[in-house]
This record gives sequence, C-alpha cells and structure tokens, in this order.
Amino acid sequence: MNAPATLNPAQMAAVQHLSGPCLVLAGAGSGKTRVITHKIARLLERTHDADLRPEQIAAITFTNKAAAEMRERAKALIGARAANKLVIATFHALGVRLLREDGSVLGLKEQFSILDSDDVLSILRDAGATTDAKLARSWQWTISLWKNQGLNSAQAEAAAQNDDERIAARIMARYEERLAAYQAVDFDDLISLPVKLLAEHDAVRAKWQDTFRHVLVDEYQDTNAQQYDLLKLLVGERAMFTAVGDDDQSIYGWRGATLDNLKRLPQDFPQLKVIPLEQNYRSTSAILRAANNVIAGNPKLFEKKLWSDLGEGEPIKLVECDGEEHEAERAVARIQALRGGMASGVEGAAGAKWSDFAILYRANHQARIFEKALRKANIPYKVSGGQSFFDKAEIKDLCAWMRLLVNQDDDPAFLRAITTPKRGIGHTTLGKLGEFASKWKVSLFEALFAESLAAQLQGKAIGSLQEFGRYVSDLEHRARHTTGAEDAKVLLLDWLKDIGYEQHLYEGEESEKLAASRWTNVMDFIDWIAKRCGGEIDATGGMTVETQRKSVLEVAQTISLITSLAERGGDTDVLTLSTLHAAKGLEWPHVILAGVNEGLLPFKSEDEEMTAQRLEEERRLMYVGITRARLTLAVSVLRRRKKGRDTVQGIPSRFIGEMKLGEGGPKEDPREKLKRLREEFAAKAKAGAPAAG
Repeated sequence: MNAPATLNPAQMAAVQHLSGPCLVLAGAGSGKTRVITHKIARLLERTHDADLRPEQIAAITFTNKAAAEMRERAKALIGARAANKLVIATFHALGVRLLREDGSVLGLKEQFSILDSDDVLSILRDAGATTDAKLARSWQWTISLWKNQGLNSAQAEAAAQNDDERIAARIMARYEERLAAYQAVDFDDLISLPVKLLAEHDAVRAKWQDTFRHVLVDEYQDTNAQQYDLLKLLVGERAMFTAVGDDDQSIYGWRGATLDNLKRLPQDFPQLKVIPLEQNYRSTSAILRAANNVIAGNPKLFEKKLWSDLGEGEPIKLVECDGEEHEAERAVARIQALRGGMASGVEGAAGAKWSDFAILYRANHQARIFEKALRKANIPYKVSGGQSFFDKAEIKDLCAWMRLLVNQDDDPAFLRAITTPKRGIGHTTLGKLGEFASKWKVSLFEALFAESLAAQLQGKAIGSLQEFGRYVSDLEHRARHTTGAEDAKVLLLDWLKDIGYEQHLYEGEESEKLAASRWTNVMDFIDWIAKRCGGEIDATGGMTVETQRKSVLEVAQTISLITSLAERGGDTDVLTLSTLHAAKGLEWPHVILAGVNEGLLPFKSEDEEMTAQRLEEERRLMYVGITRARLTLAVSVLRRRKKGRDTVQGIPSRFIGEMKLGEGGPKEDPREKLKRLREEFAAKAKAGAPAAG
C-alpha cells in the first residue's frame, strides 16, 4: 500500500485524540497500522498530561506477523530502544504474560503447559473414550466456542439445547479435570483465565491497569466476547484505549468473533470518539466503487464509504468459464498476458513479478485444480495457510521427544512424549504426578524420582513412570555421544522401534494410506536430523566444505528454531493461492476472484439455512476479496460446477449483480479514445520499424 507522506485529517484526528476512548473505523487500505504507530509516538511525547513510558503502552494484535510489523514501524518512528520496551503482542501472548506472573492465585504454577490443538484432541479422545477423531474434533470445536463465550462445563450443560450438546458439556467437564491435573491450559484458556483472574482478584486487576496506561487493539472487529471482557478489565474506568477495526471486514463469526463488540463500545463507553478512515491508499476507484456497492447491501453500524485519488483504473473484468478446469486455464492465460505486457493498456502490468498475482477462493478444495494448471504452465506458487512440515502431528510428537532430551523440565514436551505412543500411564496417574510436582515446585520429570512420590502413587504406577524416565535419560546420554549421519540414523530408528511409533501411527489412523503417508514424513524427519549430524555440504567458491559433525542432541537443540524442513528462506517471487479468509490484511496488484457462484460465494451447504446473519458475513467476505486488489481485478464465474460427484448448472453469485459493474466511472470521450489508440499504434509502428541507412 502506498502510505501517505503525511497523515490525512482523519488519521491526524485519531492520533491526536488522547483524552479518552477512541474507535477508529479503518476501511480497507486506509493506513491503520500507520495510525496505530503514530499514536504510540504521540502518546510518548511529553507535551500532554499522560507522560507515558514505552512499557506502559500495550498494542494488541491478532497474529505474530502483525505484531512484528508493528514493532518495526514503531522503531522507525521512536527508535529501537523505546520500541523494544513497548508491549506489542497478540491477545494470547498477553494472556500468557498475565498467567505466568499472577496465575498462582488461580492455582497455576508458573511453568504451566500450553497444549496445542493435537494435544487437546488426544485428551478429548481419552476423556470421551473414543477412537473417532471426527467426533473428538466436533467436541473440540464446540468446547472452544463455549469457552470463547465465557462458559464453563456446568454453564454449557445448563444451556445445552440437544443431546449432542449435553454430551459435549459432560466431556468438557472431564476435559477440565484433566487440564487442572496436568497443570495445563489450552489456547482458549489464554483468554478466559486472564478474564477470570482480573475479574475475581481486585489487587491483580489494579496492578495490570496501572501497568498498561493506554491499550491499542488492532483488528478490533475480530474480537470475541472473552477478548472484549479482557479489554474492559485491562482499561477499567479510566478507559484509555484506542480500538482500530472495520465492521465491513468482520469475517470470523464462525470462530466466535462478534460484531456485538462494536455495538457495545458506545454503550459501555458513552464518551467514545468514533473516527472513520475512508481514504484508501491501495486500490483504484473502479475497484472501490464495486466494493462500496456490494457492502451497501449490509445494514450499517457506522457510516463509512471508501474513496481513492489513485484514478479510475482498469474496469473489473467478469470472466465466464465452462467449468473448473476452464476457469484455471483462463486464470493462467490472464496472468501470462498481464505479466508479458500483452494486456493492452493495463498500467504497471508488464514486467510484473509472480508475487504480484493472487488467485483467491472461498473454500480450500478449489485450490487443487489451480495448482495443477499452474504447475503445467511452470508458474511458481504457494498455497497460503498451507500446513508447515513441523506443524504435522507426527513431527510434533517426535519434536516433543527431542525437546525433552534437551530440557527435562519442559512439561508440555514431557506430557506429549509420555502419552505418545501410549504406555499404560493414564490421566489419573499423570494428574497425581502433576499435583505432586506443583506442590514441590519441580518439573514433572524431576518428580518421577522423588522419594516422597510413593506417598502419592501406587508402586505399579511409579514403576511405569520411572521406566519412562530411565529410558529418556538413557536416550539423552546416547544422543549426546552419537555423531555422524550413519550412527545418528541407527540411533533414531532404534528409538522409533523402542517406542513402537510406526505401530502407533497405523493403529491411530482410519486409513492405512494416511498412516503410510505419515510414516513417510517420519522417515523424512529422521533423514533431516541425520544429515545435520553428518555436517552440511556447502558450495563455497566452487569448492565443497564439510562443516563440523554434530551430535544428535546438538541438532535437537536447534529444532525449536526451525520453521521448515528445507531450512530455506524460500523463493519469494511466487504467485499466491489463498482462501479469502487467509487473504485478509494482504494485498496484490493483480487479483483473480475465483468461483463466484451461488453455493460457493456465498457458501451454502446442503443442510444449511442461509440466514440473514450468514449472508451478511459472506457479503463482507466478498468485500474483503475485492479490496485485496490494487490495479486489476478479475471475477470468474462457472457456467457448470462440480457439486460432490455431480456437475450442476452454475448460477452467478448475487454479489456480482451487487457490484454494478456496468455503472459509474468517468465515461471516456470516443474521440479521445480514438486519438489515444492512434498514438499507441504509431508508437508501436515506430518501435518496430527497421533502422535507417
């Protein structure tokens, strides 16, 4: 986005408002991050009453990437020293800080474990005594929504409307017992427990309200009920906060985000100042007009209409396609034509990089056919939001073992390793071990060999725990003294055999094919570690240089720093394939919106009723898609589309009519158009003429 050299009047008003709560309605591409960072700089100036220090300002974001970008922007304005003292964090990271410092009043030890999605799924399968992963996932989803609404298991059971919900509430009660016993929290607890902490403990609340004298919240429209409660408890009656958001871009209702939080702000804070940012620095007028036309179909919480001084730009192109394969072919042809400068009159297209293009769609399954067409055309691409190698459950299992070898006090790693694969040690035993470790303020691993543990557990349970502990200690010793690729591979394969990991994969998967695929990933992981134990081979000035051999333990120490199997920075000049949800907050010069048909966008499954609320959220999703484009936008529609195994007639999305593509925009004088075409023709003829002489 081309940010303004100086703040525009609306941005300046938001930055200068320091006397109370402020809601900045930041339309797409209106420079919201610039407003937040400039407001931080303004708060730190000593020319007003607040006189804040950097550490007294908290800026809350939704992703680590957004937090990192905000800190970099702040450094440019206030210097690295001050910027590094700012509290810029996600809601969940802030929740961790509150719980690490004051969670003891809720019965949490300082080094509580944070469980990831796979850990939660495993505990729920155990709590519900089921091997049905789909059923356990449905419980996980339901419990997460309840937690985001501030409900515990007892409240959820009281509010349950059918037998499925009543069963899920009972599973939730068992799940809560296990979390307490394991001294563990899940992702949702990182918000709900800080809310409980601040709501029920006056001294703790007063401490944190004094710690953070001004709170800024980015992407406010994405907050759920619990996050709103956390904000209210942090700012207290003083209410010194700045919320930045856009009701037109609220697209996460399915995971608990609620527009009620925007409605509640002026009710809970009557002195709230509302400032809309309507100037867009990203898109042409043609693109913004279509976006404004679509979103006009939704009821408005606050009036706002985007405008741009970047000129009219290219008309939006409607592309009709016979089916999905034809759509992918036409998308590839359009990209090649734009990049090669063959699309006449499109300013800034010729010489564009692959990374200037994005194909956006409503559902993940739409990506596959585009991937096939892009590979055929040798166009490099990435699928945004695709799962990282190190995010796969089987790799996380093995990484937990590696983490435990490096640090025996890593309780989350201990819990994952001792239960994956299962070794006859149940949650009751682990719960008692957790209580003992918490009481004596030691790690779970250290507690295994405490003499007084016998008073807490029976002999058989202690025997099983200590057998695991001895195995980990022995494996750590061998890993410390094993170097070289071949020896490392032998050690690692022996380890997998000892713990029965291959059998665990095949027993845990519904299909043998999926289990085999996961085992292949495990073998890739083993090769990856072994290769690093043998030393890297690098090309240096035409010579190969072997770096020092490492032990398995030394390689294990680096695993937490690795984010991809290949350890490459990756080729950044690639086209993006992305769902509309994953594309929010991003932008590209050239965008193709794919599959804009009824049933796909707006999305509707067979057994689902299209409520007014659902339709409004789908319309906001279309608005987000349109406003990702800077220079050109193509919208493709299918005449026939696949629906399961059938092919059905494709009905253009109602949103296409709402865009009003034939209306608006300055009309070009035909004489001027003829004159321009003659000049272009003359210029091309001159460029192609043979040299004189």
